[in-house]
Amino acid sequence: MTATLERPTRTTDARFTGGASEVVHTTVTMDPSPIAHLTPEQIEELGRELDEIRASVMDSLGEKDAQYIRRVIAAQRYLEIGGRAALLFSGNPIAWVAGTAALSASKILDNMEVGHNIIHGQWDWMRDPRIHSSTWEWDNVTPADHWKNSHNTVHHTYTNVVGHDNDLGYGIMRVDDAQKWYPGYLIQPVTQFINATFFEYGIAAYDLELGKNWPTRHENPQWRAEARKVVNKIKKQAGKDYLLFPLLSGPNFLSTLGANVVSNLVRNYWTHSVIMCGHFPAGVKTFTKNSIDGETRGEWYLRQMLGSANISGSTAMHIATGHLSYQIEHHLFPDMPSRRYPEIGPKIEALFEKYGLEYVTGPLHKQVGSAWSEIIRLSLPNDTSLRQTIGILKAKGMKGLRARARQTREIYAR
Repeated sequence: MTATLERPTRTTDARFTGGASEVVHTTVTMDPSPIAHLTPEQIEELGRELDEIRASVMDSLGEKDAQYIRRVIAAQRYLEIGGRAALLFSGNPIAWVAGTAALSASKILDNMEVGHNIIHGQWDWMRDPRIHSSTWEWDNVTPADHWKNSHNTVHHTYTNVVGHDNDLGYGIMRVDDAQKWYPGYLIQPVTQFINATFFEYGIAAYDLELGKNWPTRHENPQWRAEARKVVNKIKKQAGKDYLLFPLLSGPNFLSTLGANVVSNLVRNYWTHSVIMCGHFPAGVKTFTKNSIDGETRGEWYLRQMLGSANISGSTAMHIATGHLSYQIEHHLFPDMPSRRYPEIGPKIEALFEKYGLEYVTGPLHKQVGSAWSEIIRLSLPNDTSLRQTIGILKAKGMKGLRARARQTREIYAR
């Protein structure tokens, strides 16, 4: 089947038509600002150069791209079938290890390179109803339509705007020096580890805005209907992984059950790590609420560039991350097929250098370590080390730590 390109419709929204402004609206939550040297004209020129990069790729999409996603989908399905088959004999240690590894890889591919990107509409241009954002459902307890709203619409529009982008900390974490510190943030490294462990369930609760909507659930039938969707998806996923396939294993029920638990944990820890590396390592910027008031297309691009970070590595690693290792490129062009991000990466990095911006990237271990360092740092009052925090708590208790937080509230890390 030959892929046919479906041209995107144009919109009159200023962010998508170029816009024009005599002032720079983008406000980074740090001083000095890393964009103070840019004029409004330079920012709009940056936007035009990025538009040209996007157009050159989107105009060249064709059969090779379509073949790529079909091969990846086939590989994911073969891995799942092979893993499930091996786990029928999970009482054998070799079969258990092989089956668990294959099933883990299958779930990672399903969620990252396949599901996430199809749901973004990256392959809608193929006009294949089997590989389309309007029909695709993934191996995850979060329904695809919930993810589209919270991730595609909200997060990608308001990337790293404090108070608008709920992906910043998922509502349970302090993510910026300007955010007021409370004692409860001291345990955020622990809560983030728990969140990573049950990541797909945490995302489902986040997409439902559970904390916000639960108290008024009885007066909100629409929300209850959406919650039922999640409950039904959880039943389906749990029934498949924790009942059906273990039962099919007969006497190997418990070992297959354990393998499925491990596979889901591997997928959860991997996806959490990849996502954290995209927006939390040192060097990634956050923005004030007023940054989006009057924001032009060039400024929207600029915010995506500064609010994201990449991971360097092998082709296999890039595929396993769903090419979110090219998070900067993905945030600039979320509907561009992921396999094209390595192609445009050098061009994007060159634009960072041309306009005097920092292209944040590094190997996986460095970016994961950096993200967790930021989680720990921001769990403490500003300009306060872990050693200082322990000393203050020993000497003056929580009252003393609150006083320290008030004293250092305006001191931001650079």
